Amino acid sequence: MNTAGAVNRLVVFGDACGSGKLGMHAKRRMRDGMYAAFAEAYASVDIEPGRLHQEDRGDGILTALDPAVPPSLMVGRWADTLYQCLREHNAGSAERLRLRVGMNAGPVMNDGRGLVGRAVDLACRLCDSPVAKDIMAGTPGADLLLVVSDWLYENVVAEGGRYVEPEHYRSARVRSKETDETAWFHIPRSPAPGIPRPPGPSGPPAAGPPPEPPTGDGPARGGDGGRGDGDGGPPEPEGGTPGGRRITARGDLLYFENNVINGGFTGIRREAAGGAAQGRETDARNTGDGA
Repeated sequence: MNTAGAVNRLVVFGDACGSGKLGMHAKRRMRDGMYAAFAEAYASVDIEPGRLHQEDRGDGILTALDPAVPPSLMVGRWADTLYQCLREHNAGSAERLRLRVGMNAGPVMNDGRGLVGRAVDLACRLCDSPVAKDIMAGTPGADLLLVVSDWLYENVVAEGGRYVEPEHYRSARVRSKETDETAWFHIPRSPAPGIPRPPGPSGPPAAGPPPEPPTGDGPARGGDGGRGDGDGGPPEPEGGTPGGRRITARGDLLYFENNVINGGFTGIRREAAGGAAQGRETDARNTGDGA
């Protein structure tokens, strides 16, 4: 983007959780509550309407602040006031207003149709990121989640200050469209939120029974051949296999992968802390010539 005419500003994007499930009356009440909460939060830090540019986003609000507004006010008193407003709004209400708020700073331009700039894009993507949505889904009692960019955390939040809680933030990677950034997540007046682990190879294992122990049908590595006679495996033929190895596992399983056993190796025995064997052992016997 050509940044001529752009000004460094703090960008705030707030979005209501679960608004798509609301009917018309509930949506109107949600919007009224959201605008009232934002207005009171800005008033608490003496930000008059003329010192911000605000755009309606249906179930959200996009704002760019006057460059002279100290960002520390926004991550401190402003965020705490917004949190308190949501608590009051939700007290005794069956339809709670819960907000995710993304914050970032950088060059921003108003092209006459609205706000333009990468700082705007990142603030919106932090707010709408899967991590932010998962945190709110996993903490149903939270009314507000603040998500700030890495730059904003390192240069503003980490410095601390009144109502600022740097030790209650948690970092995570946000990947969305062209965005691949570190972000910091915070629920006001609460410990640092847990970051849900993604499913798949890097996530937690799928629920279910433990894998079956390997049997002697699989290949043995590191010698002339092998035979397994552990639990569930076929018995070793009478007299064994000349030059082969025998692996026995009882109770616990020990996996040896891509290893070669040479020389006069006789066995591995797992023992309890006091030295007494627990009946769990793995023996590998070399009956060949030590090759």
